[in-house]
Order: sequence, then structure tokens, then C-alpha cells
Amino acid sequence: MDKVIITVAPVGAEATRDDNPNLPLTPTEIIEAVYESWQAGAAIAHLHVRDPQGNPTQDPDIFRQVIEGIKQKCDIIIQVSTGGSTDMTPQQRAAPLTLKPEMATLTTGTVNFGSEIFSNPFPLITDFAKRMRESNVVPEIEIFDTGMLDTALVLIKKNIISLPLHFDFVLGVPGGMSASARNLAYLADRIPENCTWSVAGIGRHELPLGTMALAMGGHVRVGFEDNVYYEKGVPAASNAQLVARITRLAKELGRTPATPNQARKILGLPL
Repeated sequence: MDKVIITVAPVGAEATRDDNPNLPLTPTEIIEAVYESWQAGAAIAHLHVRDPQGNPTQDPDIFRQVIEGIKQKCDIIIQVSTGGSTDMTPQQRAAPLTLKPEMATLTTGTVNFGSEIFSNPFPLITDFAKRMRESNVVPEIEIFDTGMLDTALVLIKKNIISLPLHFDFVLGVPGGMSASARNLAYLADRIPENCTWSVAGIGRHELPLGTMALAMGGHVRVGFEDNVYYEKGVPAASNAQLVARITRLAKELGRTPATPNQARKILGLPL
């Protein structure tokens, strides 16, 4: 329970500068945001990128530029998103896997996403999982609702994904599972033995669920993808500010933020 893996999600696909003027958009800005977050205690960078107009993109060339820039500055674990945005094709979403990052997200079900639909039919999930296995990319299982956990268990039974696994519970998305303490406890109790989990609370739920995860022995994701505020009505100054707060709370609760290599050991990644 001692070590806690802190993930930073610096940009996502939804937020804009209207939401927070400090949102990193360019490759240079994203690289710097990840580096500052690593300095503040983050061990994993969950990456989305943007095109020159600031729109979400899965362009491998932009991902490559960001990943190479991050690696020149620190040893943080790179985890690419295969979620992209809701209007992207499966081919677009899977494109960053060609770069063979250490980790990638694997969402195991379809969910309403506000007024949109985040579509993940079973054949697509299976295809993404097989691509990850072929490229030696370790999946993080993204769970937005309880049925997605059941689907992940089916994938394990069919040997499409292998234990142990790391799960991320994304709670509070409009249309997904609500961000309650009861729901987090329920999900954490249902994952297979010897697996690990983190929580990403959306918006105002980021801090209370993150604190709860620290007390439960889980891990935490923070960042502008999930929450652009430091407190009610006050935009966060940076992703690193959100990471620093969780780092401070972790230490108060007797948890030590894991270094990237300590996180690699916990997650079974090559050192």
C-alpha cells in the first residue's frame, strides 16, 4: 500500500482554452506540462495530442514528437490514448500504437459521453487488444461503467488480455457511472486478485475520489483532461499543481509517490 502511482492526463480531447487558458496544446507545451508533472510526483503520462489548430488528433507524427521530447527530459512512463475523440474512426484511434509505447488505454465498452457516444463494440476492443499484444504494449483497462468490467473479465477468460492488469476507473462522465464512494469501492472490490487500479474523478470529483483511492491503497489520475479547476471557480495554474496536491495528500496519508521505475515494477513493465 505504501507506493502510489500518480498519472497525469495533461490535455485530453475535450477541454479548450476557454475552459482554462493554461491548457497545454502545442507539442512543446505538452512536453513541458508532463516534465513539470514528473517533477511534482507523476510516474505516468496519459497522452492525447492536438493538431496545429488545437483540435484533438491521433496523428502518430505529433505523438512521436511529443514522446521523444518527453523522453529527452525525464523517464516518465508513456501511456497513449486509443480513445482519441468520439468522432474518430477506429483506424485513427489505433494509429499511435505503431509507435510501440510502454502502455496504452483499452476501453472495454461503449458509453454515452455527454451528448455523444464513445463507441467500443466487442470486435473493436478485441482488435485493439490484439494490436497491443503484438506490439508488446501493456494495456490499461479503462472502465467508465460496471458492464465494462464484466467485458474485461470475458477478455481475460478468452485469453485476449492477460493477468495481472491495471484498471483505471473513470467516474463522473455524464452518461457513465457516477462518481460516488460506493461505486469506487464496488469496482475496486471486483477486479481480479493481484491486479492494480487507479481512479480518475471527473471535474469536482477528482479530489475526493483521488483522496479516497489514497486511503484504499489504490492509485490516482489527475490533470486537465479530467478537471481544469484547482477549487470551485478557480482554474488550475498547471497540471503540475494538481499533481503536487495529490503528492502532498499521499504523504499525509503515509503513501509515497512511486518513481517511474518503481511504477514499472508495480505494473510489470520492463525496466
